[in-house]
Amino acid sequence: MRFEALRRKLSQMEDAKESHSDIFKRANLKAGNIMFTKGVRTNGKKRIGVVPGVEIGDIFFFRMELILIGLHSQSMAGIDFMPMKADIEGERVAISIVSSGGYEDNAEDPDVLVYTGQGGNASADKEASDQKLVRGNLALERSLHRANEVRVIRGFKDATHQTSKVYVYDGLYKVQESWMEKGKTGCNMFKYKLVRLPGQTGAFSTWKSIRKWKEDPSSRDGLILPDLTSGAESIPVSLVNEVDDEKGPAYFTYVSTVKYPKSFKLVQPSYGCNCRDACQAGNSNCSCIQKNGGDFPYITTGILACRMPMIFECGSSCPCFRNCKNRVLQTGFKVHFEVFKTRDKGWGLRSWDPIRAGTFICEYAGEVIEKIKEKADGDDGENNDYVFNTNRVYESFKWNHETESAEERSDTSEKFDIPSPLIISSKNSGNIARFMNHSCSPNVFWQPIMYENNNEAFLHIAFFAKKHIPPMTELTYDYGIPRSDETESNNMEHGKKKCLCGSPKCRGYFY
Repeated sequence: MRFEALRRKLSQMEDAKESHSDIFKRANLKAGNIMFTKGVRTNGKKRIGVVPGVEIGDIFFFRMELILIGLHSQSMAGIDFMPMKADIEGERVAISIVSSGGYEDNAEDPDVLVYTGQGGNASADKEASDQKLVRGNLALERSLHRANEVRVIRGFKDATHQTSKVYVYDGLYKVQESWMEKGKTGCNMFKYKLVRLPGQTGAFSTWKSIRKWKEDPSSRDGLILPDLTSGAESIPVSLVNEVDDEKGPAYFTYVSTVKYPKSFKLVQPSYGCNCRDACQAGNSNCSCIQKNGGDFPYITTGILACRMPMIFECGSSCPCFRNCKNRVLQTGFKVHFEVFKTRDKGWGLRSWDPIRAGTFICEYAGEVIEKIKEKADGDDGENNDYVFNTNRVYESFKWNHETESAEERSDTSEKFDIPSPLIISSKNSGNIARFMNHSCSPNVFWQPIMYENNNEAFLHIAFFAKKHIPPMTELTYDYGIPRSDETESNNMEHGKKKCLCGSPKCRGYFY
């Protein structure tokens, strides 16, 4: 998470300097170098088998991340190896491999991987040649005879950024067989058959299932509705129950944004920028950039760079394009979600896609409740499970980069600056946010965002990924605790519910 925070900030700084296709790559390498220089890494000593802190199914978007956590220490090579302990000859065995399409691997079976040895590839200044039984290839051959565990990391194209990959840790395998065969170039190459150890949780098998569901949504077990939103969102949201016979949540009207009553007083007069095509990072004349402290809040890929007291997006009177980089919340989510029945917490939300840290999840949609009306209706959260209140006490956490690492003098505050409390009810109308459950160790956080509509600025609540989130992982956020001086807290014990988040940091209850 520290690497990602630094990489995002460096990307934001590069964005402001120039528009260049290498920015994405450069920030990753620079962030990695800073981390190495400061000694911020873990599991630096090579090991066979499980790496502490890494779970099967964990995802990564850069090879640098694999190095920093000690999962695979080679930045380019697909085979990592080490000498066997107490081996007089210092025989080296393979400890991890990355299979990401660079060679002719047979990688479609979720339990068996036929891996191609390294070397022999053609390049600009040399022809393809026979592979040699040295280095990584020799280490895999030794692992066949020593029967040691080998970590397998599989790489795929990242659907949201075509030039990059997403890597998934697929668990422990053993080399079962090796042989040599002629490749497409006519040259000899080594082949290694690796078989997954039984009893491990699914990782690549989950990705394969999702690929099938995307091609044919009806093939999803437990499917109730292919699109819960009835077309209100650009990407369908599946409704699934594999737990019991319940046919769906209680009726509500699906809306994709927040609705303010005409009498609401939080709105402020606001005017847009004068950018004609797309707002450019570093443009000191763009009033929307100035409101954001001189930087775009998002990097080129639409990822949130850092948490801010308030984000100001371009609004309806801004003449810039609809796809301007400063419009993320308004363009809707880009992830394929699934509302699913949990075993013990009612309905929940998860994604079919891998989610990168800082990705926009969704807005909290619903009806804004005014304080006077709230008291009259009793719809203040005590009798309403579907409510969001900005005035609750939320556990603080640091998500932004460390200032000195990014060569910056000033730190961006993570303390929100909201003009006045906002309460949103999604009981009768709302979107997928109403299905996100509470967790004391959430993987999603909220961020206030304002943008102008008809020369008035409206406050919106947006959710972003706190860290990388693997597919089919439940999305959760911290519901917060009512303030002691709030109406909502007058009957605090009544509103208290037993927390089932299962986190080691679970406080045992939520509101």
